[in-house]
Amino acid sequence: MTKIAIYTLTSELHDEQAVDALTKEFLANIRADYDFCGSDYSSYGTRNLNLIYVRTGGTEGVFKRLLSELQARSSQPFYLLTSGQSNSLAASMEILSFLRQQGLAGEIIHGRADYVSKRIALLAKVESARKMLRGSRLGVIGQPSDWLISSIADREKIRAALGIEIVDIAMPELLDEIAATPLNAQVPLPAPTEKIRQALPGALQIYDALTNIVKRHNLQGFTLRCFDLLTAVRNTGCLALAKLNAEGIVAGCEGDIPAMLTMAVAKAVTGVTGFQANPAQINAETGELLFAHCTIPLNIIERYELDTHFESGIGVGIRGFMKEGPVTVAKLAGDLSRSFIEEGMLMRNQAQPDLCRTQQVIRLSATDAARYFLTNPIGNHHIILPGHHKEALEELVGSSL
Repeated sequence: MTKIAIYTLTSELHDEQAVDALTKEFLANIRADYDFCGSDYSSYGTRNLNLIYVRTGGTEGVFKRLLSELQARSSQPFYLLTSGQSNSLAASMEILSFLRQQGLAGEIIHGRADYVSKRIALLAKVESARKMLRGSRLGVIGQPSDWLISSIADREKIRAALGIEIVDIAMPELLDEIAATPLNAQVPLPAPTEKIRQALPGALQIYDALTNIVKRHNLQGFTLRCFDLLTAVRNTGCLALAKLNAEGIVAGCEGDIPAMLTMAVAKAVTGVTGFQANPAQINAETGELLFAHCTIPLNIIERYELDTHFESGIGVGIRGFMKEGPVTVAKLAGDLSRSFIEEGMLMRNQAQPDLCRTQQVIRLSATDAARYFLTNPIGNHHIILPGHHKEALEELVGSSL
C-alpha cells in the first residue's frame, strides 16, 4: 500500500468522460507514488496522506455530506487538490472557507505541476512524521534538573497537539536496575587512559539498565536527570545516550522535556534525533555560535573519542566529530507556544579542554538569528541536526500547534 491516496469530488452535472480525461492529464504531471481511489472513500484515513481531488465546481454540497464520515476516519487536515479546471478552484475555496468556519484545518494544493509535486512530497513526509509521533511514549527519568527553571512542559497540550504521552519514571527505579545489571568485563571500546578504561564497564552497565527501562515502559524515548548518576554511581549516562540515540531511541540529557520533545519531532521528520547542546559562545554580528555537550548520537558523527565528563572529570564522555556542512538548529517550547528553527553550516569541530567534550562551531544562515539566543531564547539546550530541514520541521510544527 502506498503512503498517498487520492480521492475525488465531482459534480453530477459534468460530463464524466470529459472529467476523466482531464483527470488523467492532470495527474500524469504529478510526480508522486499514489493510489487513485476515486469516489470510494472507504479507505480514507488509512494512508499517511489523503488528498481530495476537487475535479469540478458544484461539489461543495457533496463534500458537506461527506464531512462527518471523513472526520470519523481521520483527524488529518483536509488537503484539497485542484487543477482549477471546470470551476474546481472556486469550489475548493468555498469548501476550505466552510472548514475554517467549523474550526477545521485544511489547505488547497494548486499551482504549477512542479509546485504541486513538491508540496505533496513535503506533506507526505510531514504526515508520516505526525503519524509516527501519535501514540508514542516519552519518559522523564528522575524529573528535570533543578537548574532548568524555564524548561517546563504542558503535557496536555503535547498530548492534544502531537499525540505524545509523557511518562514519569522515578530515579530509584533506574538505580535499582543499574544495581541489578551485571558488569560486562569484555568492553569492546578502546580507552585512551586507564581512568576511562576503568569507567567503561559502569558506563555500559548504565546503557544496559536504560535499555531495560525503555523496554519495560514501552518507551520510544526518554530524558534522563543524568547528573544524579555522578553521585549515585560515580559514572555518567553520556555513552548510554550516544548509543541509544544511534539505535533510534530518543535519549536526552538533564531531564529537559522540551529538548526531548524537539528531538522526537526531529527524529520523526529526519530519521535522526540530533545533538542536544547549549551555546557556549555567540557572535551576534556574524551569526556564529559555539555549541557544546558531552554526548552526541553515534550515528550522526564521522568519528569519536572517549574522554571524561567535563564538569565532574569522571565517567565517560563523548567527543564526536560531525561532518562539516549544512545543519539545522531547532527548539520547541514546552507549552508549544513557539519554536526556533534555523538553518546554517557546521564550520568546524573543535576540542578545547575547558568545554563539554563535543564542540561545534555553527554559522546560522540568517545573521540576525543569533540575536534570538541573546534576547528571547527557548531555554539553553537546542537540537542540532545534520542537513537542512527547516521547511519540513516548520510545516509539522506550524500545522500541529
